[in-house]
Amino acid sequence: MIRIATRRSRLALWQAKHVASCLEALGNEVELVPMVTEGDQRLDSSLARIGGKGLFIKALEQAMAEHRADIAVHSMKDVPAHMPPGFELAVVLAGGSPLDALVSNDHENFAALPHGARIGTASIRRRSQLLHARPDLRVGLLRGNVETRLGKLDAGEFDAIILACAGLERLGLGERIRERLPAELSLPAIGQGVVGIECRQGDDDIRRQLLPLHDAASGARIAAERAFGAALGGDCSSPIAAYAEAVDPETLRLRGRVMAVDGTQLLAAEAQGPKRAPEALGRSVATALLNQGAGELLDAAEAP
Repeated sequence: MIRIATRRSRLALWQAKHVASCLEALGNEVELVPMVTEGDQRLDSSLARIGGKGLFIKALEQAMAEHRADIAVHSMKDVPAHMPPGFELAVVLAGGSPLDALVSNDHENFAALPHGARIGTASIRRRSQLLHARPDLRVGLLRGNVETRLGKLDAGEFDAIILACAGLERLGLGERIRERLPAELSLPAIGQGVVGIECRQGDDDIRRQLLPLHDAASGARIAAERAFGAALGGDCSSPIAAYAEAVDPETLRLRGRVMAVDGTQLLAAEAQGPKRAPEALGRSVATALLNQGAGELLDAAEAP
């Protein structure tokens, strides 16, 4: 029996059930262990103010530490660059779309948003890139699950909101997407669109059962992006963006950005490298940004 710790949101349960079905197809017995995390409960403040996206996974890790669960299923964009002691990222699955989605009831695309449009997002990364492109926008805090966010848009609180394409598509809500924002406008979050499975470090039996689920292409992408984030010293709530994609079967291209929270500055770098050495590629792009002054922007973002 493999017990899967998961958050209770519809999207988290979709991801956990997807992993469960994959494991069952391999002949494993599976049980879901749903739970509410601190990140799900505290919706009145930005994640950066209350401890970052790690709040979404601490309860799941506690369940594994207490042997109430064997694995935890995560959206990789919510997983901190450094795993806590005693845990490891076992495998990542084939990814969905990495792009951000513009969702609006009245406007066809980003270019059509009127001057001073109200945009909802919980992401500093999205906020800073959108403001860099359109300083006139009024970007407000929007937290909660996908249904809660769509409800606030439909109630007229915002002219548009920004969500992940992958999440909307997994919930059967792809028709709500007005525009898939190009990476040139809104470079994705580290790991966006990819589902990962965490387990206890040294749990070789569980890891062996998970290995058939691993997707090598997603693994290379995630390794490059996470090495980039770790080298910058940022976390899931920092104004950092990165996206690695295959140029050919042997080569990865990694684009990275660090932004000022208010969008007034945007530093960018990119490089290509062998797919067999994704971490080195991530570190090289991070170094290029640090040489441009990214450290100062990240320090400013963390200032109270």
